[in-house]
Amino acid sequence: MKVPIRRLVSQCLSILVVILGCLVLLTPSALAGLNDDRFDGNIFALYAGNGSLVPPRITLAESLKNQKPALLVFYLDDSSDCKQYSTVISQLQDPYGRAASFIPVSIDSLSPNATYTSTESGYYYQGLVPQTVLIDQKGKVVLNETGQTAYEKIDDVFREVFDLLPRSESLELKRRAFNEINTELTQQ
Repeated sequence: MKVPIRRLVSQCLSILVVILGCLVLLTPSALAGLNDDRFDGNIFALYAGNGSLVPPRITLAESLKNQKPALLVFYLDDSSDCKQYSTVISQLQDPYGRAASFIPVSIDSLSPNATYTSTESGYYYQGLVPQTVLIDQKGKVVLNETGQTAYEKIDDVFREVFDLLPRSESLELKRRAFNEINTELTQQ
């Protein structure tokens, strides 16, 4: 009697191992990806390779108080458009990250019934993601775009804010020269 029970238990365990093995092998390695609307974590760390953006280092009120331009980016971690757009924001942080405040705002953190002042990020949200708002040193909105906005478009506005040469004249970030000094004349 003992032999058939052992054989039955052994067969059941073998079948269970085969079923679990098939489930492991047939399950996709990731349940979320760049082109779907599934949550898989912080999009800036996963897709932009820049987890330093979240949480933001400074608030909008602090940035305005310091008269520093601020780039607000409204996003959702489970939006494919936001996932794809996160790389653009990370690229912008490279040349402008020290001179401007980058403030990513997860719309999940915004209260829909709250009344915001112009020094709070929620004041500028228009109900769509991704949304990009660039506020200059004086607190004036100089760019307000919804959807994926091209790097070049945001870069052009940043260049105006910082009074830099247009991209067509300079690939590097150089200040406009208004009073150039001719060194040949000063050496005599």
